[in-house]
Amino acid sequence: MSLSSALSIAMSGLRANQAALSIVSGNVANANTPGYVAQTLVQDQIVTGSTGSGVRIIGVNRTLDAYVQSQLRTENAGSAYANQIAGVLGQLQNVYGTPGNDGTLEAAYNNFTSALQALSASSGNTAAQSSVLNAAQALAQQLNATTSGIQTLRSNAEQDLSVSVSQANAAMQQIAQLNQKLQSLSAQDPAAATLMDQRDAAIDQLSRLMDIRVTTDGVNQTSVFTTSGIQLVGGVYASTLTFNAQSSLTANSRWSADPAKSSVGTIICQLPNGAKMDMIALQGINSGQIAADVQLRDKILVQAQNQVDQMAATLASALSDVTTSGAPVAGPPSGFDTSLSSVLPGNAFNVTYTDSSNVSHTVTVVRVDDPTALPIPNTASNPNDRVIGVDFSGGLASIVSQLNAQLGATSHLTFSASGSQLRVVDDGSGASTVTAASTTTTVQSLTSGSPQLPFFTDRASLYTGAITGTASQITGLAGRIQVNAALLADPSKLTVYNTSPLTPAGDTTRSDFIFDRLTSATFTYSPNTGLGAAAAPFQGTLPSFLQQFVSLQSGTATTAKQVAQGQDIVVNTLQEKFDAKSGVNMDTEMSNLIALQNSYAANAHVMTVVQSMMQTLLQA
Repeated sequence: MSLSSALSIAMSGLRANQAALSIVSGNVANANTPGYVAQTLVQDQIVTGSTGSGVRIIGVNRTLDAYVQSQLRTENAGSAYANQIAGVLGQLQNVYGTPGNDGTLEAAYNNFTSALQALSASSGNTAAQSSVLNAAQALAQQLNATTSGIQTLRSNAEQDLSVSVSQANAAMQQIAQLNQKLQSLSAQDPAAATLMDQRDAAIDQLSRLMDIRVTTDGVNQTSVFTTSGIQLVGGVYASTLTFNAQSSLTANSRWSADPAKSSVGTIICQLPNGAKMDMIALQGINSGQIAADVQLRDKILVQAQNQVDQMAATLASALSDVTTSGAPVAGPPSGFDTSLSSVLPGNAFNVTYTDSSNVSHTVTVVRVDDPTALPIPNTASNPNDRVIGVDFSGGLASIVSQLNAQLGATSHLTFSASGSQLRVVDDGSGASTVTAASTTTTVQSLTSGSPQLPFFTDRASLYTGAITGTASQITGLAGRIQVNAALLADPSKLTVYNTSPLTPAGDTTRSDFIFDRLTSATFTYSPNTGLGAAAAPFQGTLPSFLQQFVSLQSGTATTAKQVAQGQDIVVNTLQEKFDAKSGVNMDTEMSNLIALQNSYAANAHVMTVVQSMMQTLLQA
C-alpha cells in the first residue's frame, strides 16, 4: 500500500468520524425531544480490487422498533377511548350527585314520599298539602336538571367530535405532505430521518383519535387505513372528513343513518377519488377519542336519558292511569264489550285469549293516530304476546276494520261495534277463547271520582305516552315534567277527588293511593334503560328502579375508570419498551462518543505518521 493510499484511507476515516460525531451530537441534543428516534450512522468499506481502500458513508438509520410502535398506536387508541368514556361518566356521576346527599334524585324522591306519608296522617291539613306539592316540584325540578346535565354532556361530545375531526384532517394532510417530501429521498438519507420523525408524530396523533393500521412500501411511502379497512392516506393523497355539528342537543336529538331523520352530526369520509361514506353508519371507527364520543353521544348518554325518562313516565302514569275491565258477553261466541271513548293517543286496549293448546296470549292495542308512526315495534316481552298500533282517529268502524285485519286470522278473534263499544269475541272455530279485555286510560280531571289524578304533566299537557312519527312522548319527558298547574292552584285536590258527593273531610283515600303507588306498586320498565332484557324486563317499585339505575351508572363509571387506569398502564409499559429501543440512551451515546474520540485520534495519528514518512522521503 502506498503512503498516499494510507493517507486517503485515514482521511475517509476522519470524515466518517466527523459524520458519526454529528449523529451522536444530534442524538444527545434531542434526548428529550418528543417523537425523536435515535439515529445511527450507516457506513461501508471501500474495496479496490481485493484490498480495502477506506470507508464511505451510506446514510443514517433510525433505531426503530416497528412492531412495538404498531402495538403502541393500537393501545393509544384504546387508551384515548377508555379515558374519554371514564371522564364523561365521572361527569355524569356529578349530574346524579353523591347517593345519600341532598340535591340527588334519591333524596328528592324520598322527600316526596315522606311528605305524602305525613299528608295521610293529616289529610286536610293545608301545611301538609303544601309540603307535598313543594316536594313534588323539587322532584320534578331535579328530573329537569338531570336531563339538562345529560344533554349538556351530549352537546359536549358533539363539539368534541367537531374538534377531533378537524385534528384528524390536519394529521392526515400532514402525513400526505410528508410522504410527498420523502418521495425523492431514500430511507437512509440523513434528511429523511427528520421527516420520518414528523410523519410518525402525525400518525401517532391520528392513532389517539381513531383506530388505524399503517403500512410503508419500498419507496418509503406510508398508507394509513382504519382497522375496518377505510383508507385515510394513500401516498401523497389524503381523504377528508366532514362533520355537520349541531350547536346544542336535546333528548330528541338522535343519530339516524337516514340523513332526513338524523338530528345530530355524522362523520362523512370523502376519499381522494370523490367517493363518500358515512363512517358512523359503516362503524368505520371503533376506537380512539372519536369512537368514544360517538358511543357517549348516541348510546351511553342516551341510555342515561332513557332511565330518567322512564322514571318520569312511570311517576306520571302510576298516578293517572286507570284500568277498566270489559263487560262479559255470554255468547256463543263469548267475549267482552269495552268502551274506547276515554282512550287517548298512547293509551291502550288489551285483550287476552287462550289458543287451542291452552296457551295464553295478550294483545295490547296502542292508540297511534299518526300514520307515519305505524307500524310500531312489538315490545312485548313474552313471545306469545303482541303490541300493535291502531289509528283511532277514523272512529269505531275504522278501528274494527284495522283490528280484524291485523288480528282476526292469526288470533282467531272477531271485532265488531256494539253500539258505542268495541266487542271482541272468538271466531267460532274453537281455536281461541277470549278470557279478558280492558282499557288503560289516563284520568284527565282532578275530581273524576277516583283516586287517580294527573299529578304530573308534560309541561301543560297530559302525559299519555303518545307515539308520533317523530318521537314518543316519553322521550325527554324528564326534562319537561312538572306538577299539574291546576293542582298547584288548588292543593285541596290532594284530598278531594269527588265533588258529587263531596269527598268527606279527613278522607285519606287519595293520599293513601298516591303513597302506595309510589312506594309499593310494581311496574315493568323498558329494556332500553339498560336494566333487564327484552325477554325479561326489569320489574319492581319506583324506588327500586331508581336505586337500580343509579347503582348501574355508579358501577359503570367505576368500571370505566378501572379500564382507563389499566389501559394507561399498558400504554406506559409499551412506551417505555419503545423508548428503550428507539429513544436516546445517554449511556450508549457517551460510550459511542468515547469510541469515536479514540477512533478519531487513531486516524489522526495515522495521518501524522504518513506525513512524517513523506517528509523523510522528500529529505532523502
